[in-house]
Amino acid sequence: MQSYNTNKRILVTGGAGFLGSHLCERLLNDGHDVLCVDNFFTGTKTNLLHLMDNHCFEVVRHDVTFPLYVEVDEIYNLACPASPIHYQHDPVQTTKTSVHGAINMLGLAKRVKARIFQASTSEVYGDPTVHPQTEDYWGNVNPIGSRSCYDEGKRCAETLFFDYYRQHRLPIKVGRIFNTYGPRMHPNDGRVVSNFVVQALKNEPITLYGDGSQSRSFCYVDDLIESFVRLMDTPDDFTGPVNLGNPNEFTIRQLAETVIELTDSQSELTFLPLPSDDPRQRQPDITLAQDVLGWEATTVLRDGLVSTIEYFDQLLRQ
Repeated sequence: MQSYNTNKRILVTGGAGFLGSHLCERLLNDGHDVLCVDNFFTGTKTNLLHLMDNHCFEVVRHDVTFPLYVEVDEIYNLACPASPIHYQHDPVQTTKTSVHGAINMLGLAKRVKARIFQASTSEVYGDPTVHPQTEDYWGNVNPIGSRSCYDEGKRCAETLFFDYYRQHRLPIKVGRIFNTYGPRMHPNDGRVVSNFVVQALKNEPITLYGDGSQSRSFCYVDDLIESFVRLMDTPDDFTGPVNLGNPNEFTIRQLAETVIELTDSQSELTFLPLPSDDPRQRQPDITLAQDVLGWEATTVLRDGLVSTIEYFDQLLRQ
């Protein structure tokens, strides 16, 4: 394995997606060779166009449910649709991506003796009965619901990662990602920030589910990517899982009202029934990330929303 003080050959699965493209950009800026792998189901080449001229960057169209044979020093496994609209489109394939994808990437990491990072999710906590959520909470997940393909797929991926760690001493890093937003989100991914911003910019009714009192914690993408890099650089004996998110909690209604204000929109709020298994509240306890990574989110919601709104405004004008 290469020294961690030298430039590395780094594989990013799901590298054309929202988070993956930002991670590829960060790793290239840090001087590494980056191999982006994506099947372009939800990712898009548009997210990567500004990186294509970099001679240290490669893109391969590949589905991680099939084995991949490359030589790398580190692997960031981000491949999996992350929004309900996309992961419920083909739930069987979603589960395969999480489970078979983890098996294939872990097998690759074992063969080439690479460190491997798993992009897990706060969805492993389900509809939590503990608030805020700490890493030792096992969750409250419906195993047969419409969201289960994603929730249980990610839980099984964590199981596989820790079994490879215990059985093969593979150096793993597991980060549980909480709600993240920023430029390059898919405009039709059904996630709350992109939904609200696009609806507000079009002066369409802003759709809230339930009464809007359910809460979320929103982390700006640049902060999250910083946590990825810091987690990967921890010693081998620190595996996680570690919560990665912004603990500042907002109700969905507060988010909608802030977006309307920042866009100077004429949109009005409209309310629809709450979807099945939609969590009532979600807030990370990031004590572990603060203690081990020296990390916490620094971008306040309003500032991050301004950048996100600017991105979507330009996108809608094209």
